[in-house]
Amino acid sequence: MTNQGMDIQHPKARGEWAELRFMTRAAEHGLRVAKPWGDMSPFDFAVEYNGRFLRVQVKCTKYRRGRSYKCHVTANGVPYTRHESDFIAAYVIPADVWYIIPIAATHGQSHVMLSPHRPGSRYDRYKEAWHLLRATAETCPWHDECHPE
Repeated sequence: MTNQGMDIQHPKARGEWAELRFMTRAAEHGLRVAKPWGDMSPFDFAVEYNGRFLRVQVKCTKYRRGRSYKCHVTANGVPYTRHESDFIAAYVIPADVWYIIPIAATHGQSHVMLSPHRPGSRYDRYKEAWHLLRATAETCPWHDECHPE
């Protein structure tokens, strides 16, 4: 089956499609997913694992820049902060790859460059890092980024 998300022209419709993909993958990884009612919440989903909830903002991209994909991590041009969300779940549509990135790891940038085919790239350690959404503060290898005080 081909990745039909590439064919969705309207950005809002493509984003909704990515959210459906996120819910499916999160459930496959043993996470419970809750969607806030309405569009006013600064995050798309709350995920729960063993009684711990995290706020997740879902983004997707199909826009290639050189050997990477540019993914905006903003709301109306303003970068997300730790006060709004805990993680960005960024889906690179052409590569069919998810990045689970702690908000702190974006360092207030307006976009991140994701390179699924380049081992050792800046965000490579977050590629398919679903375990971060199941980690506790004690077991997370990137505690300071994933679990800010």
